[in-house]
Amino acid sequence: MVLLASSPKNGRGVVAASLGTVDPETWVQFPAPALKLNEDNQMTSEPGVLIVLEGADGAGLSTQTAVLAAHLRSKGEAVISTKEPTSSHIGNLIRSALKHEWKPSPRALQLLFAADRAHHLENEIEPALRANKIVISDRYILSSLAFGSIDVDQEFLKQINSKFQKPDLTFIIDTPSRICLERINRTRENIELFEERGRLEQVREKYLSLRSYFKNTSVIDGDREKEKVSEDIREVVEKSITKMY
Repeated sequence: MVLLASSPKNGRGVVAASLGTVDPETWVQFPAPALKLNEDNQMTSEPGVLIVLEGADGAGLSTQTAVLAAHLRSKGEAVISTKEPTSSHIGNLIRSALKHEWKPSPRALQLLFAADRAHHLENEIEPALRANKIVISDRYILSSLAFGSIDVDQEFLKQINSKFQKPDLTFIIDTPSRICLERINRTRENIELFEERGRLEQVREKYLSLRSYFKNTSVIDGDREKEKVSEDIREVVEKSITKMY
């Protein structure tokens, strides 16, 4: 017999399974798989939720990732926050290239991003989703398509990222390149590969052109106080998670 009981912590429910008699003391409890909408707007039992924050460098992604994670944890949700490039060996190669410490070709750099993403999924994101957690990632596939397509054919980038897990929710924090560059200059001494005003403007335009690439993508005005940006993101997340569960 399988019974569904409500979980007081997060309201998603647990599955209580017992063989033979229905004695509450003999139940074995398992986390119930989260129900969410697939691409055809049908409910599926795939666990976990993948939320992605995207935008140009200086748009405020790290800040908003931390704020959203803290908010969801305060509601009793199991959350992990992560980012790309990762801190793996592959991610460190990418970071050193962005800091001009070595110079791979644009195509080689984007292949490294894809390899880092595959490692990220296999070792962190997918295990967390299987454990029915909410994963919030600071950058994901759209970063490769927006930044990478300045120097590499976007169709090639779409192809090498096509087999990766699709996000459930995506937020593009749209911030003018002038504001992004001011923030970068306030917080860092060295400018990285894409952090030049002309390139930041190109990245912004490419992000906006990709706003329909994944379902459930919201464009958020990032040229405001961080509290206002957080409120908009939180409102969309709370409404969407209610539908998913």
